[in-house]
Amino acid sequence: MGQGGATYAGAGVDIAAGDAAVERMRHLVSGIGGFGGQFPLDIGRFPHPVLVASTDGVGTKLAVARATGRWDSVGIDLVAMCVDDLVCIGAEPLFMLDYIATGKVEPDQVATVVAGVHEGCRRAGCTLIGGETAEHAGVMAPSDLDLAGFAVGVVEDGTQLGPDRVGPGDVVVGLPSPGLRSNGYTLARHVLLERAKLALDDPAWSGAGHSLADELLRPSVIYAPAVLAVRAAVGDGLHACAHITGGGIVGNLPRALPDDAGALLDRSTWEQPRVFDEIQRFGSVADDEMDRVFNRGIGMALVVGSGACDDVLAALRAAGQPGRVIGEVVPREPGEPGEPGVRFR
Repeated sequence: MGQGGATYAGAGVDIAAGDAAVERMRHLVSGIGGFGGQFPLDIGRFPHPVLVASTDGVGTKLAVARATGRWDSVGIDLVAMCVDDLVCIGAEPLFMLDYIATGKVEPDQVATVVAGVHEGCRRAGCTLIGGETAEHAGVMAPSDLDLAGFAVGVVEDGTQLGPDRVGPGDVVVGLPSPGLRSNGYTLARHVLLERAKLALDDPAWSGAGHSLADELLRPSVIYAPAVLAVRAAVGDGLHACAHITGGGIVGNLPRALPDDAGALLDRSTWEQPRVFDEIQRFGSVADDEMDRVFNRGIGMALVVGSGACDDVLAALRAAGQPGRVIGEVVPREPGEPGEPGVRFR
């Protein structure tokens, strides 16, 4: 036959590279090497704990990371997408796991991604307790990499945030996002790279002191610690939260509202980051499409009692997180069809 025995490496999977990647990240992950991550639950702090879980990815922002070879910040994005969902229920993030799929394991690349996840967990106040790296030779191209994460948090039963706490007269406080975070990148890349023919090493816009790659790889703000600081300061004064991800404000804020209420927001109360102006200009993107795709400069919205508003803003400042009043909760108009919505003035 003239052929030696088949091997996993010969078929495209390099176990030694996987082992090398594990060694590079061993100091970043709690309990690495076991069959499952372990985390002790403090039932002294949470006598009636409710565990809250979330999973998400980074989306096509990874295409920018691949094109630039810059993998250090996408792990931060991954943590943000997961833990900032948990805190909308009022849950304190406890731990994360990550999943990396790639066509060919490059130990340094994988370790860099996981270092970003570790840094995101540090910012979020949670622990990276494990993960998985899978080499999908023959299914993914060698340069392809996809990233997913899984987060678990805890909230005391009966204290969950949500629409049942919200009513007309409540105030909407917006937490600014300096950029796209991890949403809308398919449209952003289409407009900026394909239609406008910009290069990633071009200035982000005329006169910008940073590149387009710098702008598109700007790490997501992790809001969870600031939201938890607000809750500690005002207690029941914080009624609900909406994480502004895919779907924008118009798609996510209604998830924090009861069926008989909507939100009336004032666009003049916050400044939209320049990158959104560039996308809209180069792509001739309609306002309603921009609203459905991008966060437009607000990454998290808090719905708070009107009497607690000043204390909420003070707690945000103390946590190092800017916040501003951007609108209010209003009754739905009689006979108004459809789901509760967002209107602008």
